[in-house]
Amino acid sequence: MLLRVIHFCLLAASPFSLHAESLGALEGRYKVAPSSVIHFSVAQMGGQAIEGRFKSFSGQFVLGGEDASRSSVQFTLSPGSVEAVDPRVEEFIKSEAVFDVATYPKVSFRSTAVKRTGDDSAVITGRLTAKGVTRDTKFNIRYEGKSGGGLKFHVTGKMSRALFNMEVGTPVYSNMVVLDMELIGKRN
Repeated sequence: MLLRVIHFCLLAASPFSLHAESLGALEGRYKVAPSSVIHFSVAQMGGQAIEGRFKSFSGQFVLGGEDASRSSVQFTLSPGSVEAVDPRVEEFIKSEAVFDVATYPKVSFRSTAVKRTGDDSAVITGRLTAKGVTRDTKFNIRYEGKSGGGLKFHVTGKMSRALFNMEVGTPVYSNMVVLDMELIGKRN
């Protein structure tokens, strides 16, 4: 079930005309703060969605000022750090059927393009690698201002479990993983 990261993650790096601040003032390198939140959900037929978050991740991004094409994102998360309401769900997510954390302990994302879509929004395209499979993935990102000494971004995206050989339980469990992240970037 992928990360929101997975979008990791990771998408916290889009340069836009951040409200009253100039992009030039925000241009630079940032590290994803541990206070960020990587949340995911998978719909379930006739039941409540499976939801959780990943507690262990790292990443960095570059804001390219007025030129969004100079921006980039790199992000890694540990699927073994999954946290869900039920410990059995956590163990299943870590198992061979889903992330296979014994063989593939990391999920990574590296951007290939950042395209501004509005004054405070962008689309980040990149390569997501999970369970030994790499696929193109897109995330939507919106700048939400300053928070806790850093820049706050809301990142969303969807990913197909089947594309990463994690389709176990389909169609009872949706093939789509919804990622919803709050990423805080602190200047390096």
